[in-house]
Amino acid sequence: MDKDHRVKIALVGGGSMGFTRALATDILSYEEMSGARLSLIDINEQRLAYAKQGVERIIRAGGYRATVEATTDRAAGLEGADIVICSILAHGVDGFRPEIDIPMRYGVDYCVGDSYGIPGVFRGLRTIPIVLDICRDIERYAPDAYLLNYSNPMAMLCRAIQRATSVKVVGLCHSVQGMKWDLTDMLEMEDDDVITVCAGINHQAWVLRFEKNGQDLYPLLREAIKRPEVYRRDIVRNEMFLALGYYVTESSGHNSEYNWWFRKRPDLIDEYCHRGERGITGRHGHTLAQYDRAAATWEREMRDWAQGRTPIKLERSHHYAAAIIRALLFDRKCEFNGNVANTGLIMNLPEGCCVEVPVVAEKGGLSPVHVGALPLPCAALNQINTTVVELAVQAALSGDTKPVYRACYYDPVAAAVCSLAEIREIVDELFRAQAPLLPQFKR
Repeated sequence: MDKDHRVKIALVGGGSMGFTRALATDILSYEEMSGARLSLIDINEQRLAYAKQGVERIIRAGGYRATVEATTDRAAGLEGADIVICSILAHGVDGFRPEIDIPMRYGVDYCVGDSYGIPGVFRGLRTIPIVLDICRDIERYAPDAYLLNYSNPMAMLCRAIQRATSVKVVGLCHSVQGMKWDLTDMLEMEDDDVITVCAGINHQAWVLRFEKNGQDLYPLLREAIKRPEVYRRDIVRNEMFLALGYYVTESSGHNSEYNWWFRKRPDLIDEYCHRGERGITGRHGHTLAQYDRAAATWEREMRDWAQGRTPIKLERSHHYAAAIIRALLFDRKCEFNGNVANTGLIMNLPEGCCVEVPVVAEKGGLSPVHVGALPLPCAALNQINTTVVELAVQAALSGDTKPVYRACYYDPVAAAVCSLAEIREIVDELFRAQAPLLPQFKR
């Protein structure tokens, strides 16, 4: 990159308190980016104002040469950006409340509902048009930019972007990083020199290698799980590991809603999906209540951060984004797990679908790593949720409702509880409840 060029990084959804603070701190902590232009873009002017004030505090505390701007004008904010980061929650908490509450009336009890299944499908249908509008602006105002997507439903959004735009996108999630810390914690060892190789789909990737200094750590993990206090830290994931032979990257709460085994009866939810030592979530009401409580404190916390009542910390977070940006723009090689198109990377998942695999970032771009075939028990679960993604994206891009119903038929949690007719009723109700947010469907 030209030494006189000031890197411009645009954060769409930049009014987010915690995420914007962490990303700004990470980005500016690298010397090459300490003079960056940060462009915060959001539809909420008040949150934007707080976020801008907070980032200005970070710049002053670090003595950085950076500048920050905040705007509700997306075109202006994206103009000339080298990197775009997307971290939006379309329509806020009230937007997804019906997607949890309506299935619950039929006995379908989700934990989070942001990635797959009926709630994930409808979140995707609502969010894909918005994200595609953002991408069309990127194509127009920042055509050379890379898009780093943190928004959910990850696989659906990345797949839609890959199918419908020319934007260079990679999806970023914290599952693999968090999983490594969880596993080494269960084994009571430091994570230094621990090697993990993970691949699959977002929120359902698999630890294909887990070793340290050439030693396979899976036998030690099997022994550790025999201890009740270790087993109960992550019951769903531990059960899946013992049954399928490979550890899954995302948390127990999420993975309990991506299969048939744990959420089809209240007694099973109480047994497997309780809040344990690691804070895993169980019933859907817990998640909604969390959001409601958080919403009541967000504005106060943002104001305190912006106005100096919250201390500024300049330590880097665990997020991938800043290291990836540095690699892409300044040739500082970086390896991470990312969500990309399946170009023969995983041989027993569909060509073109969105997969999560190791990726190398460097000045020449992003190079996903060929994985080969997944173990059959792992591929089987991935295939189901990949099918849900493909059908949902097909529906979002075409405005055809039939793929929506078909995607929802393959929701493992709904299928474990409901008949096909009942799933159709849930979808009908959701189409009525969410009609103002789904203008692409003419019913």
